[in-house]
Amino acid sequence: MSPLPSPHVVDRVRDIPLYRASVARGDFPILEKPEIARGFPDNWMTPRLAEALAAGEAEYVLSTGTNHARMQLIRPPYFLLRSYYRLWSEHPDLKATWQAGAKRISLTTVLATEHVARVNAKQPGATPGERWLDDRTLYLNRTLDPADWDREEVRRMLAEIREVTTAHPAGTYHLDCSGYHLAHLVRKVDDWGLWEEFPRPGSIVHAYEYTPRNVRALLHDRFGCPVVDLFGSTELGYLYSSDPRTGGYRPHLQDMSVELIPVAPGSGIHSLIVTSLRNPFMPLVRYRSGDCVRTDDGSTDPDRITAFCGREKELLDTPGGPVAQADLDTRIATVTSRVFLYQLRLDQERAAALEYTTFDDEPLAAREREQLRDVLRDLIGRPCDPVHRSRLPIGRSGKYAWLTRTP
Repeated sequence: MSPLPSPHVVDRVRDIPLYRASVARGDFPILEKPEIARGFPDNWMTPRLAEALAAGEAEYVLSTGTNHARMQLIRPPYFLLRSYYRLWSEHPDLKATWQAGAKRISLTTVLATEHVARVNAKQPGATPGERWLDDRTLYLNRTLDPADWDREEVRRMLAEIREVTTAHPAGTYHLDCSGYHLAHLVRKVDDWGLWEEFPRPGSIVHAYEYTPRNVRALLHDRFGCPVVDLFGSTELGYLYSSDPRTGGYRPHLQDMSVELIPVAPGSGIHSLIVTSLRNPFMPLVRYRSGDCVRTDDGSTDPDRITAFCGREKELLDTPGGPVAQADLDTRIATVTSRVFLYQLRLDQERAAALEYTTFDDEPLAAREREQLRDVLRDLIGRPCDPVHRSRLPIGRSGKYAWLTRTP
């Protein structure tokens, strides 16, 4: 039988149709994403929720669809934004820019920008394509693949940043980003000599997907401000942030609890299961987030989480057990700091290739390629050749796939 949530949690969900059978049985199995969608919204509807929807205190939204199929949700207006602002205001390495009244400039996928534009389009008197989410957050990106940003588009984004900083008494701002997108911007600013047009932020958060070690190192090297990794999701809000002092992660689990379940015996990789009452209209009990973590001792103790290592659906089965994106990323970073983007390509004939780009656009040296071959063979249990590319394809979500399989 699965663990029974606390009486407080059970009391909060007993009237929700989705959970009635579990409450009656005293058994709450893991909640999968398809169960959330099955029978929606009737499976969530209560008299209180119906009243909240009628009063505008709750709203229907779709997740952005950057990590999985778009999922319909019901939540308070600006649920995710309020979660972000709370963390920003409380985090010891970030709160200085919050307290200074700095604006938040977000450089992430174009899907996120388009979502903001859709939200704004519903407001009376809306300006088409408005990219300010509220009076504090501006979204910059208008292009699917940041590799396609031309000089004019980069200068447009830098000009918008300068406009924000000029309006602030101390000339500061908080930069929220996908690590990949900011790394692309850094490279283009380097190539075109535009650093004098790029005001430095007072703090940086990279979030929304796994950020490779080499990208993290680049951002820490180029920006003389706190750089924090943030973990969360559309349906949950934000749960963890990196702690530069310990090298681990700081929990932000207000109205939440987590449990870890091994994805395979002895693998050291755990599925992150979350119980959250943070969204009063869709409380999630033992919800499989789809994310994987590692702990410092391999145990299932959530207090010992040291790394978020990728998506569970993207795990690669190998003779040595499942391999996550972070496992591959760590091997690459130990060999070279020059690799920027990478994609492991496999086919059914056991052929494998690691396609990669570099920060300087030059192929790796022969010695580095040979070292990569060795560590990749040890990791995935098959020969694997590093192949340099000038660019790698980006998905429709605006994110890069680290693993592809061909028939």
